[in-house]
Amino acid sequence: MFQHIMAPVDLAHQDRLSHALKVTADLAAHWGAKVTYVGVGTATPGKLAHNPEEFKRLLGEFAAGQAELHGINADAHAAMAHDPTTEVDDALLRAVDATGADLVVMQSHVPGLMDYIWPSNGGKIAAHARASVLVVRG
Repeated sequence: MFQHIMAPVDLAHQDRLSHALKVTADLAAHWGAKVTYVGVGTATPGKLAHNPEEFKRLLGEFAAGQAELHGINADAHAAMAHDPTTEVDDALLRAVDATGADLVVMQSHVPGLMDYIWPSNGGKIAAHARASVLVVRG
């Protein structure tokens, strides 16, 4: 059914992504789909990486680890943004097109009051992506 799954990941918060990562791996194994793990980084030094090359390397290592752990075909796509905090949605939407994914599987929180003022990342991606989007709660 789906051939290419894009899974947005925040390497600084991997512990909060376990449910979506498991769903991604299960769907990829079920359909024999390729997975591209997408991270949004910046050109400036941060807590996670000192430069884009280091960020790409860390994301690639993460993707390789997921591929080995789950026995799936996976790679990584590093999207760069001036300010990832405010530009993550637009960077992820561009990554959907750049990767050619036909399904996006992403983790999101249970909606709260603030989501009526500022929509969640998952909500914006679901509303604007050209691919199907599965938002995983929890």
